[in-house]
Amino acid sequence: MKHAVTAILLFFLFAGCRQPHEAEVDTLFSGFTDNGPGASVMVVRDGRPVFVKSYGLAVLDGRIPSTPETNYRLASVTKQFTAMSVMILVERGKLSLDHALTDIFTGFPAYGAGVTVRHLLTHTSGLVAYEDLMDPSDTRQVHDRDVLAMMASVDSTLFPPGSAYRYSNSGYAMLAMIVEKISGQSFSTFLEENIFRPAGMTRSVAFVEGVNEVPNRAFGYAPEGDGFVFSDQSTTSAVLGDGGIYTSVADLFRWDQALYTDKLVSAAMLGRAFTSATLTNGEQTGYGFGWSVGDYRGCRRVYHSGSTCGFRTAIHRYPDDRFSVIVLLNRRVGEPDKLAERLTEIFLFGDDGK
Repeated sequence: MKHAVTAILLFFLFAGCRQPHEAEVDTLFSGFTDNGPGASVMVVRDGRPVFVKSYGLAVLDGRIPSTPETNYRLASVTKQFTAMSVMILVERGKLSLDHALTDIFTGFPAYGAGVTVRHLLTHTSGLVAYEDLMDPSDTRQVHDRDVLAMMASVDSTLFPPGSAYRYSNSGYAMLAMIVEKISGQSFSTFLEENIFRPAGMTRSVAFVEGVNEVPNRAFGYAPEGDGFVFSDQSTTSAVLGDGGIYTSVADLFRWDQALYTDKLVSAAMLGRAFTSATLTNGEQTGYGFGWSVGDYRGCRRVYHSGSTCGFRTAIHRYPDDRFSVIVLLNRRVGEPDKLAERLTEIFLFGDDGK
């Protein structure tokens, strides 16, 4: 009940009064009209939302407006939750970052002996992209277990694990299957019980057709001519580990705040997530465990974006400044990273910021 009340307060707090820089943000989101797919945005500073607003429609058919509690498909922003699931199992002593695929999956091809959980987390595994192995004539949706089967059907990696960085959806689908194997639970259930519920993300879900539902769901759209057409699911949309979570800016606020605590994992483990991996040649990759890491205008930043057939998403966190920006769009076009950076310039580096 406490979390539900908090969400309602967030909505009504900002729905009826003028917010800081609202005219400037409205101009930034002027392309998100009442006739098209929407956007939800939140700016967080020092533990509280300082700007929350939604634009446009969550569902075009029926003209359902977007709100701060609208659930968007996160696409690759999901990866930070997959990484957290793994970190939880590591801290509980059930898994090691140095466990290899052959340690976990009986009968996995020999090349898996060189691919560790750490490699999967940091996109340094060299696994073949599952998208390249799919039959383009097959319109059935692929699932994480299918990705595991695909990885077991090849006999090598693209490069020696740890020697190069290559962003890998395959790696994160494999991590979801590792979570299932080690925990004995479905990935969606593990997320619910070990991340969403403890963090107070009561309306978030890893969507599995026929198993659960997405409350307050936004559907995805793509531009066509002068308007938009329905574009919500693709053949890869059912893969959970790399992109299958639906959530809202209201719930992502709770996620953001949980990351300042030891509610999910220790500060030491979180520090690993927010630290760039190092290749065997000593180079930094700029990616930790489910997060890109670096800086923006001299401030340390951890961030991620997502892109799929009908959604564009981004979360940018500045932990040292206790400042975050969340941007969720239910349209195939848009640049949420650039929007997040512009919001950072307004709220962190502007008149009321640094």
